Amino acid sequence: MNRTAALVATAALAFAFPAQARVVAKSIDYEHEGQKLQGYLVWDNAKPGPMPGVLVVHEWWGLNDYTKNRARQLAEMGYIAFAADMFGTGKVTRDVKQAQAWYKEATEKPGLLASRSKAGLEVLKKQQGVDTKHLAAIGFCFGGTTVLQLAYSGEPLNGVVTFHGGLVVPDEGQAKAIKTPILILHGAEDTFVKPEAIAAIQKTFDAAKVDWYMVTYAHAVHAFTNPEADSFKIPGIGYNEKAAKRSWEEMGRFFQTTMK
Repeated sequence: MNRTAALVATAALAFAFPAQARVVAKSIDYEHEGQKLQGYLVWDNAKPGPMPGVLVVHEWWGLNDYTKNRARQLAEMGYIAFAADMFGTGKVTRDVKQAQAWYKEATEKPGLLASRSKAGLEVLKKQQGVDTKHLAAIGFCFGGTTVLQLAYSGEPLNGVVTFHGGLVVPDEGQAKAIKTPILILHGAEDTFVKPEAIAAIQKTFDAAKVDWYMVTYAHAVHAFTNPEADSFKIPGIGYNEKAAKRSWEEMGRFFQTTMK
């Protein structure tokens, strides 16, 4: 094959096989109310922009590898994902007492969950390639509670998804402020969320005409999406592979509807 023919063949192959997807990530430093934070941005640099953005909020263990892997999965699906930091740069633990202390600090200050997650959302909005007209937020356990508070603050998102999160009932004003569709993904055997809390949040959402729905997974307990959940040896916490897979797929269908 002469040089010209080789170049033509190479060009033809380039058109036939587009650039291979490559998920890339970087850490981003930012601050909120004097607290230094470090989030994790992930995107597929082979996909043409703009792309919808998804904020990801971690469990009470901090911004660990599990949360970062979820952000990578979102990038593989065609989203630009930003895993926010709710506790502070480098604050990651497997110790229950430490996690409880961080959780207590974050939840006792009124409005902190909403304002700090909103700070992460603002970081996401500023990233190159993000379609700021198509934004959503997801969270796991503590993070699920957090993204609900973001919705209760009136943030106009295309969707909020809580995976086995604490279902804190909004007050009347918060319920009326909700502007985003909400998906609740819940374990049927989650003893951390009482049946009366579920009934109350459903009643409150319906009264405020919130666009919401809930999917409950049989035999699933709290933290059912995290493959490491059993290793923490906490009663009532455990991984459920089927529920993890099905709930992630449900999130994907939800976003296809709300962010199309």
